[in-house]
Amino acid sequence: MTKNVLFIMCDQLRADYLGCAGHPTIRTPNIDALAAKGVRFERCYVQSPICGPSRMSTYTSRYVRSHGADYNNVPLRVGEWTMGDHLQTFGGRAVLCGKTHMRADIEGMARLGIDPASAKGKHIAEGGFEVWDRLDGLHPPGVRMPSHYNDYLKKNGFDGISPWQDWAASVVDTDGAIKSGWLNENCHLPARIPEEHSETAYSTNRAIEFMDQAGDAPWCLHLSYIKPHWPIVAPAPYHNMYSAADVIPPVRSEAEREKAHPVHAINTEVRYSTAYKREDRRAQVIATYMGLITQIDDHIGRLMAWMEKSGKLDDTLIIFTSDHGDYLGDHWMGEKLFFHDASVKVPLIVIDPSAEADANRGSVDARLTEAIDLVPTIVDFMGGEMQSHILEGRSLMPLLHGQDVDWRDCAFSEADYSRTAARTKLGQPMSNCRMVMAFDGRWKYVYCPGQRPILFDLDTDPQELNDLGTDPAFEAQRARMQARVMEWAYGTSARITQTGAFIEERKPEIRRGILVGFWDETEVAAAFARLDSS
Repeated sequence: MTKNVLFIMCDQLRADYLGCAGHPTIRTPNIDALAAKGVRFERCYVQSPICGPSRMSTYTSRYVRSHGADYNNVPLRVGEWTMGDHLQTFGGRAVLCGKTHMRADIEGMARLGIDPASAKGKHIAEGGFEVWDRLDGLHPPGVRMPSHYNDYLKKNGFDGISPWQDWAASVVDTDGAIKSGWLNENCHLPARIPEEHSETAYSTNRAIEFMDQAGDAPWCLHLSYIKPHWPIVAPAPYHNMYSAADVIPPVRSEAEREKAHPVHAINTEVRYSTAYKREDRRAQVIATYMGLITQIDDHIGRLMAWMEKSGKLDDTLIIFTSDHGDYLGDHWMGEKLFFHDASVKVPLIVIDPSAEADANRGSVDARLTEAIDLVPTIVDFMGGEMQSHILEGRSLMPLLHGQDVDWRDCAFSEADYSRTAARTKLGQPMSNCRMVMAFDGRWKYVYCPGQRPILFDLDTDPQELNDLGTDPAFEAQRARMQARVMEWAYGTSARITQTGAFIEERKPEIRRGILVGFWDETEVAAAFARLDSS
């Protein structure tokens, strides 16, 4: 039986904004049903809280320090193995429907004489994906124009220079006036686009269309929704499905702000953070954010119903996750450029259709997982060879089957703030702007070159409000966690052109006629004798 994978990713969905994760008011019955049929990994961490590097780590199963694409719009260099490359080794297809944030390494291809328009050039430029439909989600006039979705909108009568901007990213006021969906003051108004033609509905339709015609070759379809990422614009009826009464209070304190780490302090003063200081404005934005999540949930329900009717659920592994979270005013911040759980922890639900996974269905796994575990899981499920000298993540299949295996005891994430206001305000050289988070299940430590470290004890401070980065009483814990960062930093899979098995099987030099350091034939004969007897 052909084994396929449906790899669903949302953009900027927090781990705790699902009913199955304990949110008290949000309604996500279809995603909750996925959790009931599979395993929900409640401590999954992305390898960067920033869109681009997070996704490049997910698609390569390599840490940011290994693949080098450390910020948005940084090209993934030519030669990096992606999920598509791993699947191609056994005839599998990695197919895209939605967003990747992939930026092509045009200079690298030119240096190697690869035509970007060639089949190989397109494969590299799209991060190893075969593009069924690419929709990256931010397409104002003069920027990137998504040919598929804009063409679809025009075909259905939604005209304009940029139909996405004019319809999907615009709202309609009660008097019929069309207003910008970029402005948060308008987020309570319905999107101009009808729901059935919205981005979420469109991407779901396109995913179904792909699966309906996919054929016999094994595939992994990456259904990558662009929501609930901003602009915070939802079509009716999702725009007013929730109210301020449904919005939970922010996690923040005055004491936290008073002794904030320098980078944290600067992040609280940028526009997308100060937008959440007023509770009425915060509640209005989050209510619509929640509506966008429920819209995704409804379409996942529609998708699952189609897969069940068509028999696709019988042989398809389903993954549901996000590329990072969103502060939503927690810790006095918006967006995601830091390492509190609101930003760096993501939902992860995996459903294995095989009988071996039956005993674990509906369980919650508290072990530390990382986004780089997804490609190894996909390759393992589909029956491919695990390229362990390249892949830095681990397959989740043993966990899905309830096997007792040694597992990681520390998760890592990275963020580079050299392109933000924090670098110039702190006078930091670019080389000192890379932060590394290490979390061992209790202690969360952030190494910040040129600045003091950050330390949280999540056992006694689960909301991460009390930074122990300068507390003398915790110097030993800081030293221990710093050692974990250094150990991790030297553990990279840099040798990607030779496997460990190749090195193990390589003949000794003297069996290849390389006789270095021998004095005479007697020594040579003795060396051969030792090899023959071993």
